[in-house]
Amino acid sequence: MRNFKIILQYEGTRYQGWQRQDSTGNTIQGKLEAILGKMTGLGFVQVDGSGRTDSGVHALGQVANFKIDTEMTKEQVMDYINQYLPEDIGVISIAEMPERFHSRLNAKGKTYRYRIWNSPLPCVFERKYVHVVAEKLDVNAMKKAAACFVGKHDFKAFTSNKKSKKSTARTIESIAIERNGNELVLTYNGDGFLYHMVRILTGTLIEVGLGKRSPESIPELLEHGTRDMAGELAPAKGLCLVEVRY
Repeated sequence: MRNFKIILQYEGTRYQGWQRQDSTGNTIQGKLEAILGKMTGLGFVQVDGSGRTDSGVHALGQVANFKIDTEMTKEQVMDYINQYLPEDIGVISIAEMPERFHSRLNAKGKTYRYRIWNSPLPCVFERKYVHVVAEKLDVNAMKKAAACFVGKHDFKAFTSNKKSKKSTARTIESIAIERNGNELVLTYNGDGFLYHMVRILTGTLIEVGLGKRSPESIPELLEHGTRDMAGELAPAKGLCLVEVRY
């Protein structure tokens, strides 16, 4: 068996997230597995992703791997996949990896980007990729709050997964907040992120920017907070998985 690692991009607008679902074939993983099943004649080939992006979330650098027996070159495999993928999903690189490589288990860190259109003016051409906040945001207050999230913390208040018994401790290496005209870009670097974590962090920072909560409240929220005490879940369309590090 040969183990292939692919990097792919997708516009998540019309998909039900990464993970395959029995109720629909309209997922990124489902599309890839169907194509590889057809290519190999097996009907089904399992594709493992570095993580599960939500419905509506985009990716510039999602990583996945799959194991198949084939005499095709890696370039031929990539060309075959891209031939049958819809135009809003594309494989941009492929490499053959050792048998034990796993895109999720071997990941060391990830970078996510969240885009906010901070203006009452319409954002016509980027509307699928930005969350609109019409009221002026206090970027300095947001940066002060974001600094409180950097480091290793228990982010139990920043996940929608209430049933998991796994550790909710994660390390955020940096959160950069940059304004470019009417757009704010929030870039998160960390060793891993919980279910909905980046979107809840963003929703919390937006509330700080709107003056609904203070930067000084963040340490207490991290220490003793619960999900209902943190900010709203920011919309999926503003989020993009930029890079996975190994």
